[in-house]
Amino acid sequence: MTDTSAPSPRAWLGIALVAGSAVAWSYGGAIQRFIGVTDGWTIVFWRCLFAGLFLLSFMLIRDRVDGTIRLFRAMGWPGLCIAVGFALVSTFFVLAVTMTPVANVVLFMASIPLFAALLARIVLGEPITAVTWGAIFAVFLGVGIMVSSSIGDGGSILGLALAAAIPAIFACMTVLTRRYPGIRMTPAACSGSFIASAIAASQAGAFAVGGQDLALLFCFGALNLGLGMALYVTGARMIPSALAALIGTGEMILAPVWMVLLHNEIPSGRTILGGALVMAALFTYLISHARAGPRRPDAAAA
Repeated sequence: MTDTSAPSPRAWLGIALVAGSAVAWSYGGAIQRFIGVTDGWTIVFWRCLFAGLFLLSFMLIRDRVDGTIRLFRAMGWPGLCIAVGFALVSTFFVLAVTMTPVANVVLFMASIPLFAALLARIVLGEPITAVTWGAIFAVFLGVGIMVSSSIGDGGSILGLALAAAIPAIFACMTVLTRRYPGIRMTPAACSGSFIASAIAASQAGAFAVGGQDLALLFCFGALNLGLGMALYVTGARMIPSALAALIGTGEMILAPVWMVLLHNEIPSGRTILGGALVMAALFTYLISHARAGPRRPDAAAA
């Protein structure tokens, strides 16, 4: 008798692709620390330009020219809003990492699903379980501990503000995709990359970079941001969204590890404590959400 509960080969492929996206996204901060360019806007320009070109190439290979044009034309204003949000978070990540430890930034990002649940309650009236309320409280407590650590160590208030803005913007993007489930993420992310690059071009002090930095910026844009997105949108179509979100937490776990191994950037004790609270809350929420009945894969996510 066939075991229908066992994951299919397609599901295993989806799991592998989403796990690959988490790995790809996780080393972004480590790459940025190697880049010798000191102007954050120059980094944003090159990173987002390379990411946009990578995603455009990915779409042309996957959907051909006609299909790619149709995807961009079908974005509508919801897709454009997602593109603007993607441009903002891509910019804020780079600028925040120049001002505050990478661990702070990625652990703020770990709270995205819970911020989204809270905003969905306010905007869409979606119910929040007792487990979710407890997780939200734990996240705010953990973030408070991390912030107190950074301020106490002379950290940048602006860097923390930019890091805190990332989950807030992502929460708005998540609620928008729930309200308009037909939004396609790849053209939105591609458009957002080019928008961020264009904005950065107006702010950058210079565009000239050395050969080594240009290679790092290519990796930062194409192989970190672009490849991570391509792997995620492909794999997330094959598995339930709750499972994809749970696997995606690997990014938040791996990112501080890369910083310790490659740059000896060791988080403070309070950052570790606050981050542990955030991650525990996130895992509790995602596991509870999955047990309650995870949504099926959403083909529109691509």
